[in-house]
Amino acid sequence: MKTKKVVIFGTGDIAQLAKYYFDIDSSYEVVGFTVDRDYCLNSSFEDLPLVPFEEIEKHFSANEFEIFIALSYAKMNKLRETKYLKAKEMNYKIASYISSHCTYLSQFSPGENAFILENNTIQPYVKIGDNVTLWSGNHIGHHSVIESHNFISSHVVISGHCVVESNCFIGVNATVGHQVIVAKETLVGAGAIITKNTEEASVYVPARSTKLDKKSNLIKF
Repeated sequence: MKTKKVVIFGTGDIAQLAKYYFDIDSSYEVVGFTVDRDYCLNSSFEDLPLVPFEEIEKHFSANEFEIFIALSYAKMNKLRETKYLKAKEMNYKIASYISSHCTYLSQFSPGENAFILENNTIQPYVKIGDNVTLWSGNHIGHHSVIESHNFISSHVVISGHCVVESNCFIGVNATVGHQVIVAKETLVGAGAIITKNTEEASVYVPARSTKLDKKSNLIKF
């Protein structure tokens, strides 16, 4: 049963996916979309009203509607952070989506504007800040802290007692070892293995795959 109403900020893939997840697996009814005026080129999206963010209060009062910021990791999550903070400044309650198909074992609830998709495992004593996206299939180990404004993609392993500081991006299949601190604004590339604390605003990528000078049909396996 839908007991709450939410407006989604965004018209990209993540906004479309957010509507899908809210529709099939939440108590929220999605009633409309909003974007900045310069990007509001149509009057509807997904067969629902699309209104300029600068005018949202005229159409969807903060007293009646919640908002969800459905943006990506662009600019190390700072664009999503900016819109999240602006919505709070406008006194909107910020919605979250937590999949019923994730395993959430921590006794601490995530912060606002959480987007936690299916098959995530969040172990006991994990703390998750505001405006955090956990795409599908991640493992967040016990006693770890995911600070605000982070994006963790898919099939990432964060071991126990780790800290992911704010505004980080961690790519698919990356691994963060036990008790590691991922410093603010770190970009961890797909497949990277982080076993030591990172440096702020640094970039970590794995070794490149090697192309052999052989044809695949000549390899015996």
